[in-house]
Amino acid sequence: MRRKILVVGLLSLFCLGTYAQKKGTTRKRTTAASRKAANRAQNNTANTTFNAQQTVDTSKKAKTFERPIDGYYKKANILSARVTPYANLREADVVYAKRIWREIDLREKMNQYMASPKSRLIDVLMIAVAAGELTAYDANPSKDDPNGDSFAIPLTPGKAQSKMADSTIVDKFDKNGDKIGSSMQAGEFNADSVIRFRIKEDWVFDKQRSIFEPRIIGIAPLIKIKAGGVDTDFQPAFWVYFPEARQVLATKEAVSRNNDATGLSFDDVFMKRLFASVIVKVSNQKDERIKDYAQGIDKLYESEKVKKTLLDWELGLWQY
Repeated sequence: MRRKILVVGLLSLFCLGTYAQKKGTTRKRTTAASRKAANRAQNNTANTTFNAQQTVDTSKKAKTFERPIDGYYKKANILSARVTPYANLREADVVYAKRIWREIDLREKMNQYMASPKSRLIDVLMIAVAAGELTAYDANPSKDDPNGDSFAIPLTPGKAQSKMADSTIVDKFDKNGDKIGSSMQAGEFNADSVIRFRIKEDWVFDKQRSIFEPRIIGIAPLIKIKAGGVDTDFQPAFWVYFPEARQVLATKEAVSRNNDATGLSFDDVFMKRLFASVIVKVSNQKDERIKDYAQGIDKLYESEKVKKTLLDWELGLWQY
């Protein structure tokens, strides 16, 4: 009997030890699995955070720079401006016509805004010519174009820009320092050096509308060419066809010394005649310029005489 009790006790202790051992092993396995799951979740969280930071950084880099408005309103009207076309003019309706050449001096007080560093007229023309928006025409006289202002020979943008820069003679030397020749090299263009413009226009009387009005045909910047170290008289660098240039001029604001909100474009300046000028030539049978038969102060008197002649002709139409 005692033996049976002893055997049963030993079997019970053996079962309890086996059960405890299995329970410990299961607990260890569960703890290890939990640790692995926790580490896996932590790694996933770190990867998600890193990817989110990368996405934020990428979005910040991809965001374009938006320049703030320089003021409290945006000037956009002049950028979309369109020119007002001339009224149709028939040859049968023109009963009087006179061709005039004028020169605008930017040093005069009324014309100084055309040379403002904020918006120069010469910069507007040169940028448009360089971009191919305007065509520059050669101003050199030729057999087919004695005056050089009939828009006969178009120039490339590079050729037109070279006309505006002073050319200098550069000597060439060999390895021994001996002069072997020379070449012409174009200098840099200085916008402040352009102080005059020449305008070619027609004054016509349209009997259909009973209007006596000027219509500008071309505009040319004037430069002084240095030949042998001697300054010559002002000469056109090139001509620009004004009807073609109107759309470019209409989108460029002219600076006003009285009001920043005038909204005047360079096209308005020429159409409304907001400039001072001096007549240098009027069409005549000898094709003479005023300086060919008048000198000194007499040139100015002759210019004013031509202006008065035009006004008197219009005034004479309405006298009875």
